[in-house]
Formats: sequence, structure tokens, C-alpha cells
Amino acid sequence: MSAQTYLAYDYPLLSVFWSMLLFFLWIMWFVLLFRVVVDIFRDDELTGWGKAGWLAFTILLPFLGVFVYVVARGKNMGRREISQARAQQEAFDARIREAAGTTGGPSSIDELAKLSEIRARGDITDEEFRRAKELVLTGHGPAEHTGSTPRTPGR
Repeated sequence: MSAQTYLAYDYPLLSVFWSMLLFFLWIMWFVLLFRVVVDIFRDDELTGWGKAGWLAFTILLPFLGVFVYVVARGKNMGRREISQARAQQEAFDARIREAAGTTGGPSSIDELAKLSEIRARGDITDEEFRRAKELVLTGHGPAEHTGSTPRTPGR
């Protein structure tokens, strides 16, 4: 039993902080490495050979490869990430609109509000308003009836 055993109280507090710092930096290094690899594949401006070169550089010489990539191409990493996030959000919104049955056009509530304004201005008669309202509520007559209703010759 000549092996020396260390207990928790034998490990100084400063060494605990130093170990935690090194562990945190080690984790951050892997986060940065994976972000660079993802950015290499995300970049549409790079050719296939460019992507292969950067990927080989970051795999064969990881510390140097990642730091050189961040210095050389890091300015646009955030822009590419933001543009991808916007594209994903737009696709998500389009899918939600499709599932909800709205295509982004004016809703029947908007159409009825426009019809009420037109009638209040006196541009259409009550009978024309009633017919247009029925068309909007049945789903057969959207915006083309709101402002382009021809005026009667007597008015």
C-alpha cells in the first residue's frame, strides 16, 4: 500500500478553480470546433474543394485550422447563421399559414372592414354592400369587389 491516495480535502481550492477553468475551456473549444465545421458546410460561397480543404485543415491541425478559419472567414459566420435562421423561420411561418388555411392574403374580416368603409364614404349602395358581403362571407368574392364596383349611371 505504498500508493498515495488523495482525498477531497487534499485538493486545494485554487486547484479546483483551475481545473474547472480548464474543463470549461475544453468544452468551449469543442463548441467552437463544431460551429466551424457546421459553418464550412453551410457556406454556399465555398466550392466543394474549398470546403474539403478547410475541413481537412481543421481536422488535421485543429487548433491552428479553427483559429485561422475564424480569423479569415469568421466575420461572415454570424451572417450565415442569421440568414439560415431567417430561412427556417420563414419556412416555419409558411407551413403554419398553410396548415391554418391562410395564404397571407386579406382575411374576410379585413374585406368586410374595407366594404364598410366604402359604404360609409358613399361609394357603394346598401344593396351593393349586401351582395359584396355575401360574396365575402361565402368565400367567393374577395378584394376585386371592394373598391372597383361600378357606379350606377344615376349617381
